[in-house]
Amino acid sequence: MNTPVPQHAAVWFEIPVSDQARAKSFYSAVTGNPLQDEDGGPNPMARFAAAGEDSVAGHIYPGKPAAAGAGPTIHLAVDDVEAAMGRVTANGGQVVSPIISIPAGRFAYCLDPDGNSIGVFSA
Repeated sequence: MNTPVPQHAAVWFEIPVSDQARAKSFYSAVTGNPLQDEDGGPNPMARFAAAGEDSVAGHIYPGKPAAAGAGPTIHLAVDDVEAAMGRVTANGGQVVSPIISIPAGRFAYCLDPDGNSIGVFSA
């Protein structure tokens, strides 16, 4: 049996946060794109901006974050890694690595105000 390779390995992500309003403000500032409140799911959520319906995206929701730095890392697209690192610290998060260059682009590991592990990535 051959299973077709999916277009995207990840299809959606959810980030649990302890304070929805604070997290929405943090992520909107860091990514430079406002998160939009959405209804229809089992929990209140705010969705990350994405180019279209077929784009991989995700949302924040009221939940219990893992211990600081212990959960999975979600890499988020930003305009400029250095600028995003400044927005992380200015909005209550923490930068935990220097900029790392890989063939696909550049990123830095960070923690949001709840300790969720994120990367700020620019191609």
